Amino acid sequence: MTSTPKKVVRLNLWTDPSFDRILRADPNIALTVLDLAGPEQALWDQLGQADVYHVSAAKDEVPPQWQVTRALLERCPRLLCASTSGAGYDTVDVQACTERGVLVVNQAGGNAASVAEHAFGLMLAVARRIVESDQRLKAGGRFSREDLMGHELNGQTLGLVGIGHIGRRAARLGQAFGMRVLAHDPYLDDAEVRARGAEPVPLDELLASSDVVSLHCPRTAQTEGLFDAAAFRAMKRGALFISTARGGIHDEAALHDALAAGHLGGAGLDVWKVEPPPPSHPLLGLWNVVSTFHTGGVTHEGRRNVATMAAEQIRALCAGDRPGRIVNDAAWPAFTARLRA
Repeated sequence: MTSTPKKVVRLNLWTDPSFDRILRADPNIALTVLDLAGPEQALWDQLGQADVYHVSAAKDEVPPQWQVTRALLERCPRLLCASTSGAGYDTVDVQACTERGVLVVNQAGGNAASVAEHAFGLMLAVARRIVESDQRLKAGGRFSREDLMGHELNGQTLGLVGIGHIGRRAARLGQAFGMRVLAHDPYLDDAEVRARGAEPVPLDELLASSDVVSLHCPRTAQTEGLFDAAAFRAMKRGALFISTARGGIHDEAALHDALAAGHLGGAGLDVWKVEPPPPSHPLLGLWNVVSTFHTGGVTHEGRRNVATMAAEQIRALCAGDRPGRIVNDAAWPAFTARLRA
């Protein structure tokens, strides 16, 4: 029990009600919701007194000044923890937080089922030309069913780049569809990849062998721009490219070129460098691209799971307990010392 309630703040972006309900039921936590439309100085005054800042994981939802940067940390000396609203942490400078003893936690796995299902929704939509069929029916005109002939997923090879919380669910779905499942994940040994339902292979073998390549890796310094023109050339001719990961991992211009040239058969994209992409984006003009607005994890169930997980993690760390999803383990000793102090 703490003598003074820990101050938790969040922006007034949409959050499942379970987050506020759980924290407001805890007498050791004081939750404040900051109005983005309010005076900026009022927000800084509140943030400057915060112990925990719960921030959206989507970089284009959070104005730059309210992202957890070195500049924000300078103005928030009391801050003990930055908690993100999803598996990602694009809005948080993890290195800067670690240097200051600020713990960073995410909600990895909370919406894994939603995102994996979305990835397969994109695969089916592209492979079976579902969106194209819908659009042509609504536009009218004469065409045959054979004009919209697609491909089965059954019997094809699925290549997963990353097999964490979401990737392992995608592997199970791939097996259920009768697909051979390959995976490349440099953070896991071969035995663990097999335990998660896939055959471990190097990235170059995955690209050369897969009929569908689906990204399920975080955006890091190592994965930024990983799928460039060379990577798309290395994929099988006619293969499909799917991403529900993060914008910036694939080069959008290079992907457009590979699709327009006919080397790739189609793409299903939930993530973009700028979200939402402008209507004039070249990829949106291709018939064999199915696009969504980073909604893979945006289901009622996924949002509720993530909000509940985040609130419970914040309750745990405010009580001095170690939360289950720490991004920067190196900050734990400094965090605990600062919490006690």
